[in-house]
Amino acid sequence: MAGHKELDAVTGVETTGHVWDGDLKELNKPLPKWWLYVLYVTIVWSIGYWVAYPAWPLVDGYTRGMLGYSQRSEVTRDVAAAKDSQARFVQAIATSPPAEIEKNADLMEFVLRGGATQFANNCAPCHGRGAQGFKGYPNLNDDDWLWGGTIDGIEKTIQHGVRSGHAEAHVGDMPRFGIDQVLTSAQIVDVASFVLSLSGAQGDAAAIERGKAVFGEQCVACHGAEGKGMVEMGAPNLTDGIWLYGGSKSEVEETIRGGRSGVMPAWEGKLDPATIKMLAIYVHALGGGK
Repeated sequence: MAGHKELDAVTGVETTGHVWDGDLKELNKPLPKWWLYVLYVTIVWSIGYWVAYPAWPLVDGYTRGMLGYSQRSEVTRDVAAAKDSQARFVQAIATSPPAEIEKNADLMEFVLRGGATQFANNCAPCHGRGAQGFKGYPNLNDDDWLWGGTIDGIEKTIQHGVRSGHAEAHVGDMPRFGIDQVLTSAQIVDVASFVLSLSGAQGDAAAIERGKAVFGEQCVACHGAEGKGMVEMGAPNLTDGIWLYGGSKSEVEETIRGGRSGVMPAWEGKLDPATIKMLAIYVHALGGGK
């Protein structure tokens, strides 16, 4: 590796004296001066940056810099400025009934844009970004509402939740007819056949007739004699073909056997009243509100 410096015969550049594999020589070719100058400038710039701005972490904080700059303070000021610019809209939402908000084009645009943002931040994980819902999580685009589809009804649901533990939450559990041995397995099969027939499904006529009798004894109190449900009880309409937990025969049987008791959190205290009202109007405007 060691050796004396010499000129390379091909390039005419002086070598460093380093040789590999007997004949591979390293040329002594310095970096371009412009590149070195840029490097020196960046070094000087970095030193200046360390002195002027927060840069080095310490045991219980960081160096503040001579300029006293704080990105957190910048963000705080930006957020405060944004809230100030929105204050009149938020105040109008908080003090105006929904009917008046819907008549005000500028305010309604603010509500729909803000509601979409709040929905994406708080509701989309369960209901989906398009509010299409998933199994066990309602589709908010259709016209099927367990606890009412008016703006006031939606607002109350968002505010207090369902089985959330809030004092004013909606509560209405589907009984566990099989687990609690209220119905036999055969009766559950018959009731499922009858329930599916309410939305037009075909099935064994004898089983449907037997199921109708059991339905009249056990289910009418919540779902009504025609199976159209009761908003007061949170009991779904069984005639529209919309199924929160699945509409196959086995899924309906499982619902009857084990009951259903899904939970929606109460957003009161987590979101301010104006935001809850904004969300209610937004959800109502998706197309399924009554």
